[in-house]
Amino acid sequence: MNVTETTQTQRPTTPPGGAAARSPEFRLALDALRGLRQDLLHDAFAYRPLPRMSVDGPITRRLKGRLRQYAAWTPHAVVASAGLMAMLVGYETSRGEALNLFVGLLALAPVLLTLVRPVGAFWVSLAAAPLSGMFYSGYEPWPWPPGSFVTHLTVLTVVAVRTRPRTAAWMWVLTLAYGLLADTLLSTGYYDTNTGPMLILSAIILLFLAVLHIRREARQEVTAQQTVTEHERSRRTLLEERTTIARELHDVVAHHMSVVAIQAEAAPYRVENPPPELERAFATIRENAVAALTELRRVLGVVRAEDYEAPEAPQPTLADLDALLANVRDAGLTVDKTVTGAVRELPQGVELSAYRIVQEALSNTLRHAPGANARVEIGYVLGGLGLRIVNGPPPHPALVKPSPGAGHGVTGMRERVSMLNGEMTAGPTDEGGYEVAVFLPVATVSEGEA
Repeated sequence: MNVTETTQTQRPTTPPGGAAARSPEFRLALDALRGLRQDLLHDAFAYRPLPRMSVDGPITRRLKGRLRQYAAWTPHAVVASAGLMAMLVGYETSRGEALNLFVGLLALAPVLLTLVRPVGAFWVSLAAAPLSGMFYSGYEPWPWPPGSFVTHLTVLTVVAVRTRPRTAAWMWVLTLAYGLLADTLLSTGYYDTNTGPMLILSAIILLFLAVLHIRREARQEVTAQQTVTEHERSRRTLLEERTTIARELHDVVAHHMSVVAIQAEAAPYRVENPPPELERAFATIRENAVAALTELRRVLGVVRAEDYEAPEAPQPTLADLDALLANVRDAGLTVDKTVTGAVRELPQGVELSAYRIVQEALSNTLRHAPGANARVEIGYVLGGLGLRIVNGPPPHPALVKPSPGAGHGVTGMRERVSMLNGEMTAGPTDEGGYEVAVFLPVATVSEGEA
């Protein structure tokens, strides 16, 4: 038996579009042509009016009344002045007096067109150059007569300011192409070419404007990123402060619930032969207290880190303010404390929040007004507790460095006051210092019983 083996050679298939479609050079050229179409061909004569200048700058802000309003039109006045100069140059260098006005208007029109249709103004300027050359005496340089030379440079500058660097690069490439075409195909040999000066001057101007444009975009991106970062920092600080408050309130409430459970368990043994109803009532109280304590730890316990340990020492209260003020005085701050009203024991949450508010306010004083005089006023009034922490201006303002976390301390204080349904105001004083005023409501005995 004869067995014939047939070997088939499979030829590689050419993908659609050919090998050139896969090459980086082809894709680069295709992207470049798409950029040209998008920047200078698509909607070339679209209406894009030049916006007015902002008058909030350091110089224009000093202007008064109508003068400040007129300052907003400064860019338009500059463009109009450049167009008038191009018109005068074209008017004076044309070869016939009858055509002087026409040549001048031909130089003026593209410049004025940049105010409303910048990309279209470039094409009009490019088309007006050979047309203007027909009306000159023959001794002017080619392919840009004097009026067209000024016009085209002005148009390139204005359009580059109003568009992005890629558009400016395409305008320079098309200017180069027109210059080479005019020198090789349209020149009669009697003209001195000025393509070189046009390309050099326009390249210098466009490169300078491109650098400014890139720097401005980079500055805007940095500013936007800083704004986002500051927002995230404020949000993170607020969440951290809420977590701290939740931990502290968790400790306070857990302590009281534990006391309730212990008292409810021990109460029946304090009564001789308690009735069964009383034992069941105390047992129910204890069971509910233990259940509430367990649920509280389960819900609020998630705000604790895994390595967080509950402090063994009791949380600070207003009775511990003297130690705090002593530490602040050791740091170089002169602090006086004034207490008015009948001093009484307040709920632990109010005492703790009041202590933290005074602590944060004095920390802000140390940070933003080192060496200043501060005063802490505590008022025990009917229905609540009043706090006022005020400091004077720093003795050496030049030595105070701006803090990247400015405002976060005030945010934490407001959060504490809000959670206690209190009121707070904070702001600079007329003397150049800063004042924080807080009122924390405290329920009276009758309100608590109701």
